[in-house]
Amino acid sequence: MALASPDAAAAVRVVGGWASPFVMRVCVALRLKGVPYEFLQEELGTKSRLLLASNPVHKKMPVLLHGSRPVCESLVILQYVDEAFAGATGSSPILPADPYDRAAHRFSADYADAKLPTPLRILRGMIGGDKAKAAEQVAVALARLEEVFVVECDGKGRRYFGGDDIEFLDIVLGSYVGWFRAAELVTGRPVLDEATAPRLAAWAARFCAHEAVRDVMPDAARLVEFGEALRAALAAHAARP
Repeated sequence: MALASPDAAAAVRVVGGWASPFVMRVCVALRLKGVPYEFLQEELGTKSRLLLASNPVHKKMPVLLHGSRPVCESLVILQYVDEAFAGATGSSPILPADPYDRAAHRFSADYADAKLPTPLRILRGMIGGDKAKAAEQVAVALARLEEVFVVECDGKGRRYFGGDDIEFLDIVLGSYVGWFRAAELVTGRPVLDEATAPRLAAWAARFCAHEAVRDVMPDAARLVEFGEALRAALAAHAARP
């Protein structure tokens, strides 16, 4: 593999948890670039010394370790991976080449991250809240993103937000697909509904089948089990004197 710079040859490690959509983004980006990496799984309900030392500000995963240098926050990591491994043989770009397209991807990615995580946690029973209201919030957000797909993809003959292959916005929004499916299992109701968002639903199926995605997309039933285990662990921790 031809690497972008001498620094690119350093070992790559990902600190995170398999169930996190934010961690999944990093794995997809590295796989899209053809970059081998070691996955360092965080234990349920705990934060390792490595995680705390690597991200002392937010103390959150994911963390990308490129050699001894930590890079934190999933969207920051996506851009870093795109730039650090730009010259890797056979790698695909993550951010669009056109400045306007890059801005559009970032805008919609910020929108998804602002609107989806909290109501999805409510629907999955991870936190308390009004599930009917949460379902409506997710539906509104997905309707907006369906409109984006129609304009940016249908109108230009694109299969993905990135065109013929997945790019930044595909990775960001696609990381929630497992959560959508887990929420559907918990609530018994459709979340990414073919009736109301047919193009996004078809896009999600293509995204999950992509070679950079299929082996790291978490199974919905396993996500539900993980959520139950995490709630139990947090309740036990809260009950300690």
